[in-house]
Amino acid sequence: MAARFVFRPTTTPVALAVLAALSPTAQAEEAAASLPAVTITATPAKADVAGFGDVPLVKLPLQARSLDQAELRDRGVQRLADITSIDASVSDAYDAGGYWDMLAIRGFTLDNRRNFRRDGLPINAETLLPLDNKERVEILKGTTGMQAGLSAPGGLVNLVVKRPEANVRSATLGWRSHNSRLAALDLGDRFGADGAFGLRLNVAYEKLDPPLRSAKGERALFALAGDWRLTPDTLLEAEIETSRSSQPTQPGFSLLGDTLPAASSIDPRTNLNNQPWSQPTVMRGQTGSLRLQQRLAGGWKFTAHAASQQLKSDDRLAYPFGSFDPATYDCTYCDRYAPDGTYTMWQFVSDGERRRTDAIDLSVQGQAQAFGLPHDVTVGVLHSRYKARFRQQVYDLAGTGNIEGTLVTPPSAGFTDENTNRTERTDELYLRSRTDFGRGTALWLGLRHSRLDIESVRTDGSRPIGYDQSFTTPWLSLSHEWTRDHTVYASWGQGVETAVTPNRSGYGAEAGQPLPALRSRQFEVGYKGRPSEHLQLRTAYFDIRQPYVNDTGSTFSIDGRQQRRGIELEGSWENPTWRVDASSMLLDASLRDSGTGLDGKRPVNVPERTFKAQVAYRVPALPRLQLTAGLVHEGDREVLPDNSITIPAWTRLDLGLRLQQRLDRTTLTWRAGVYNATDKRAWRESPYQYGHVYLYPLAPRTWSGSVQIDF
Repeated sequence: MAARFVFRPTTTPVALAVLAALSPTAQAEEAAASLPAVTITATPAKADVAGFGDVPLVKLPLQARSLDQAELRDRGVQRLADITSIDASVSDAYDAGGYWDMLAIRGFTLDNRRNFRRDGLPINAETLLPLDNKERVEILKGTTGMQAGLSAPGGLVNLVVKRPEANVRSATLGWRSHNSRLAALDLGDRFGADGAFGLRLNVAYEKLDPPLRSAKGERALFALAGDWRLTPDTLLEAEIETSRSSQPTQPGFSLLGDTLPAASSIDPRTNLNNQPWSQPTVMRGQTGSLRLQQRLAGGWKFTAHAASQQLKSDDRLAYPFGSFDPATYDCTYCDRYAPDGTYTMWQFVSDGERRRTDAIDLSVQGQAQAFGLPHDVTVGVLHSRYKARFRQQVYDLAGTGNIEGTLVTPPSAGFTDENTNRTERTDELYLRSRTDFGRGTALWLGLRHSRLDIESVRTDGSRPIGYDQSFTTPWLSLSHEWTRDHTVYASWGQGVETAVTPNRSGYGAEAGQPLPALRSRQFEVGYKGRPSEHLQLRTAYFDIRQPYVNDTGSTFSIDGRQQRRGIELEGSWENPTWRVDASSMLLDASLRDSGTGLDGKRPVNVPERTFKAQVAYRVPALPRLQLTAGLVHEGDREVLPDNSITIPAWTRLDLGLRLQQRLDRTTLTWRAGVYNATDKRAWRESPYQYGHVYLYPLAPRTWSGSVQIDF
């Protein structure tokens, strides 16, 4: 039997509401009323990224969040950047359409090479990471030296792959305005004696045609996961994933001289990468992993986990950057557009980029007795290697463009420049333990020793750099559970990043020399609890400090510190009809004790306050119909380091619904939504990227609809 689904942006929500009224749902509910009651016990949410095995999130002395597949679908999450609508501590950090996602947590931009994990192993996020075959997305907030060693201090993002389950039969058809269309398939089963073998297949294809003009593209995914229960104590898991995306990248707008253009004067559908010679950015990824879990005597467990990720990219862009004299390359407005709305258009082409990340982790986990106390202990070693290989790149002036996107320029002459190849090797030894003192009090300890070896060289063999560093990053926490439903904790930990003086002659004898390790330090106190049957709360105060690196163009040195102090509050309230999920963050971010003249100034693109909430209403007359409203508020953001220009705060409203129908053995889940329901015009973010001011507008009103068929 063939079925055809047609979605129209102006009628989709109405059509689904009519379906709710005319469908056999009511009859199904009446029949269900005569069935015996079924009790469902929910499994406590956990986050593997924290590093403490099966300890539930509510018991961990840190702030983390786990977004499962159902929540991601109900929230309309298509890519990692969409999770900024869910958690107040997570915000945009140069999120351009058609490019890889960049996130900030607690005001620190994550490093796409170091702050992302896949089933706990390091991966490179300089690509578009598909979510179709992911069971959940985990977010860890704060310094991550215990979990990741070398990493930016904001937090970690971990993607958990879907694994084999019995009788998974699910297909999804989706539509999103302007005319993007998605088809996805999720199949899983177990077979053999006692279900010893399992397979999980995920396939997805999406034709991309967003409201943003000149941004048509496509993406595809094929993923297969399998496991073999060799014995009751031995589990072998393997999986592969291959993906490809092709779509033109979206450049940002900018200041017009010293003036902030009104967001209402900008059409958010305008793509400045719209030249006749514009090419799509193409990103391909292949990832595979193998994991062996073996139960040992005395309740111990041994895990060997290895993975390899290979990325290939063709990074291409008609690139607005400053306002330059085409004859002399001198600029009056080097980091912004000209007052009349014109700018210099550059052609950037870096074809054949290759990045590879390999990792192997060996660990043992179990319980030991020492000093008369039980200790839950994990000890392991992680070896990882990252290689980046590039060709020469085209980065050449092409002509002049304008913010209306109406000027056509010829392509550049194709002047090529050298790129930089990198090789990094890291060996890490780690220890994590939890000591139970009884009466609800526990001591948590994390320790990671890392040895780093880095080499880089230009693609023509010039400017070689090689250095190695070793460092140890500790973490310590004390928690107390005074009742089953209330836990308080205090923690202190370190993270670390590295920096090397640019290897250019302008830096003199220091060129190519590494700085001392940049140690971040975090103090945090928090509470997690259930004040009532229907209410859950989580709150934390944190203080993160990290050395600040000042690059003047001739010197490169540690100069003061950057600091993030904040309060996070998250909560959920639920009864049979309503559910409210909300989170907020107040953040004091500034530079301290530096000679830059920027002490006390707020960093660019970091909001001081954020609030995000979703309200869900289950319609009593139609219990399988749920209506949702989402609210996202972000405070103002600084545009320039001296805080002389600020983009205003903004608030966005999203609406949605979910309707389930049961037809014999098939369940249909209809979802519809509208992003930015009021079509609010605002500057969403203001990244100061690559030495240039950029402004990204809030996307216009966008409709979406999908049907998930579980059979």
